[in-house]
Amino acid sequence: MYGRRVPKTDARVDAYGCVDELNSALGLARASASDSFLVEQILAVQKELVVVMGELATASEDLDRYVKDGFQLTNPAMTDRLTSVVDDLEKNRLGKFKDWAVPGKTIGSAALDLARTVCRRAERRVAALMAADAKFNREILRYLNRLSDLCWLLARYAEQLQESNR
Repeated sequence: MYGRRVPKTDARVDAYGCVDELNSALGLARASASDSFLVEQILAVQKELVVVMGELATASEDLDRYVKDGFQLTNPAMTDRLTSVVDDLEKNRLGKFKDWAVPGKTIGSAALDLARTVCRRAERRVAALMAADAKFNREILRYLNRLSDLCWLLARYAEQLQESNR
């Protein structure tokens, strides 16, 4: 953002590249989903990931300008929204799990499991950025951590939908 040039190997570029890859993996999951709840949840996350990527692409010295220009920063309300969806899935939509999940039961759940693993990688990259910058927005890490949980649960939900349609 704002014309700053950094090498492709820059840790910030790596982090927002992982989030971009995550958004694409979620796009595949959304394209393969026919359930309206899944589609709505994935699309909402994809829109929020644009916020995360924009913030990651902005140097810390430009963040005030970024906000002044009308861009949003990753905030607790975004993480809280994910938490409420996680709670809904755990309490109202999914049963108890007895075994480990093996990705690939359905196309949709496999895409969500792929998104989860990409999210975990993005989380590790963001954790490294956070360790190097005391002013770094810690909410980004909280958001990605909660998102990986949500991706796992949505994958199990997609599997459950497939099983109930048999």
